[in-house]
Amino acid sequence: MRNGSSRGPLRVLGIDPGLTRCGVGVVDVAADRSAQLVHVGVVRSDTDAPIEERLAVIAAGLRLVLDTHAPDVVAVERVFAQHNRATVMGTAQASGIALLVAGERGIPAATHTPSEVKAAITGYGNADKRQVQTMVARVLRLDELPRPADAADALALALCHAWRGAPATAAASGSLTPAQRAWADAERLARR
Repeated sequence: MRNGSSRGPLRVLGIDPGLTRCGVGVVDVAADRSAQLVHVGVVRSDTDAPIEERLAVIAAGLRLVLDTHAPDVVAVERVFAQHNRATVMGTAQASGIALLVAGERGIPAATHTPSEVKAAITGYGNADKRQVQTMVARVLRLDELPRPADAADALALALCHAWRGAPATAAASGSLTPAQRAWADAERLARR
């Protein structure tokens, strides 16, 4: 198992909770904060199904990702107040399921607010979805933007968590955040 030590990268499962679409993204992040995509996807539940069946579908999908990719830690988007009460309830329920399945396996879990994730990924806490997708694609060296947005958000959560807890060697040596370094690398490649 990876544990973020010198023996290998830290494997993080990011979960963007949602009742209809629950984004999942798994990344391996090295001590120098470089990251590699392992898996990205969405667990979907039928909007016409009863709530208990929808939550069971989400739990089964998340358990499958845990079984397949064996993350060291799980990062879940922290539920925040929204104007649409039904949306926030579904998000909270899916978030609870995500934390439950991590707890069932004894995997440490953490939550991050959307603004924390945006700031970690783009350097700007009010970044829009497109900016987050673009940075995730650059950091992970993807040919296309990760879609749908739920999947990109899950990858951003995983990266945010790894970077917030990863050793500061890269930041201390170059004073660039991983997001800033990714932009610089992309610009350098574009000039070639």
